[in-house]
Formats: sequence, structure tokens, C-alpha cells
Amino acid sequence: MSSFPFALYDAFTTTAFGGSQAAVITDAAAIDSAARQRIAREIGMPATAFVDDYGDDWIAAQFMSTVMELPMCGHGTLCLLTHMLELGFIDLDKNAPREITLRLPKLSATVTLNLRADGRCQVMLDIKPPAFEAPPPHTGNLLKVLGLNAEALASELPIETARGDFIHLVVPLAGLDTMRTIQPDFNGMVEFCHANGIETIAVFCRETENPHHCIHVRDFCPAVGVSESAAAGTTNAALSSYLVRHGLLTAESDIIALNAEQGIELGRPSSIRSVVTMSDRQIFRLQVGGVATRVLDGKIHL
Repeated sequence: MSSFPFALYDAFTTTAFGGSQAAVITDAAAIDSAARQRIAREIGMPATAFVDDYGDDWIAAQFMSTVMELPMCGHGTLCLLTHMLELGFIDLDKNAPREITLRLPKLSATVTLNLRADGRCQVMLDIKPPAFEAPPPHTGNLLKVLGLNAEALASELPIETARGDFIHLVVPLAGLDTMRTIQPDFNGMVEFCHANGIETIAVFCRETENPHHCIHVRDFCPAVGVSESAAAGTTNAALSSYLVRHGLLTAESDIIALNAEQGIELGRPSSIRSVVTMSDRQIFRLQVGGVATRVLDGKIHL
């Protein structure tokens, strides 16, 4: 029997039992793909990160959901980097940010680490800005799987597909009251997503419970193994790009920062920070992140 250390974290929250969960398994190079999928299914978290190797400024890893490999995972990245820092595998100078290259099987990304004033590590992941296109033509089917009627939509904003590391259907709603009346049909969502090449349905409104937040988010992901995400980095990166695209975010400089709230309806409140750097009125750099909190650790026995 072989044993592998693991830890469970909550991402995008400073306290346990909030945000979105991910497990991190270190020394995972000897675990093959089939075993990784079984482990991720057994752990049952939205994401499990498997660390294959690391160096001074890079980490080689893979993310798995309960049903598939994830090409990228925002909340999993927060948990992974926080765990590597807590284990002492990464050094961090309190006076300067640290950049780490995250090497995944299908892509690589830059991750920036900063120590906040409260001593917590803020992890910011570079995300490729998504391309936007027209939504699927079947709006009636979309409203049906959300349990809403046409009046629930924000009439001044369009539904659009954001195509990046994941494919998100961005759905703007009128306000918080409407967000709370969503009655998701998860089986119907899976059928809708598969039929239209969509991976998550990202629903948001500009009315928020916390006045320091810019948008209120719900992200439905049954097509990739999670009924509803309590906190999703890649989704919020796409939503930030959508807001910039439609002129809903302004700043005095070329750097636009915003905080989003998510997971409230699930009893797992989270705060996701996005930073958009503009150049010639285009998105030059897109980052998303926050902090992660360790909940438990132990060993996986195979």
C-alpha cells in the first residue's frame, strides 16, 4: 500500500467552511491518470490538484474534477499555491511579490504571490482574456433550466458566450431578488450545455449584498462535475472581461480592480478579486485570485 499526503482548502475565503473547496495531493508523480480520476471522485471536491514536480519558480500539476480533467482551475490554483507555501516548498519575501509558473498538461500560466497586510498570502492567477460570441439561440431553454421567466433578465445587457480556458454562458439578471428565485434544473442544464458547447452558466447581477463588492455571482457547472460553484476564478475572470467589454467598469488609470461575491446562496460566502490591466482600450492582462484557508489534512492510501 502506498500513501500520499493531501490537504483540503477552502478558496476565496479567510475562514473555514466558505468559498470553494479543493484538495491538494503532493508527491503525486507516481499516481496514474485512472487512479487520479478515482481519487478525485472519492474525495468529492470540485477540484483536486495533483503535484507532479516543482522547482524554485515553477510547479507541474494537474487538476481533476469528479468527472474530468480541468484544463485550468482558479480556486484550485489558490489552494495549490497556498499549500506549497505553507509546506515551505516556496519562499516568499514580505517586501516583494513572487511569480511562479504553473505548468499544467495543456497550458502554463503565471501566478503572482503577495503577502497582505494581515499576513495572508494573496494568490493571483493570470487568465487568458476570453473571446466573446453570440449565445446559443435557445434562450427559452436556458430560462427553463434556470426556473426563470424573461422578465428576470437584465434588459440592458446581452447574454453572451465567453470562450477561454472554459466556455461560459454569461447571463445578466435584473437584481438580487431574481438571483434568489433561481430554481436550477441540473439535469436539464447538463443537456443544455452539452447541446450548445457550454461548460458553465455564469449568472450575475450588479446589485450586491456587500457594498464593497461589484457583482453578485452564481455559477452553475453540472456539465463539468459541480452543480453550483461557491467560488470560481475562471468564471469571474470572464465576467470581469464582460463588464469591461460593455463599459460597466471605469478607472482613472489603466488598472481596474473589482471584487465579486459568490456562494452566498450555498451558505459558503466567498470574495473573488479580479484585476484588469488595459492597453490601447484592450485587455492586456487579466488576473483573478484571493486567499485560501486550510481545513484539514491527512494521507490518501492506495
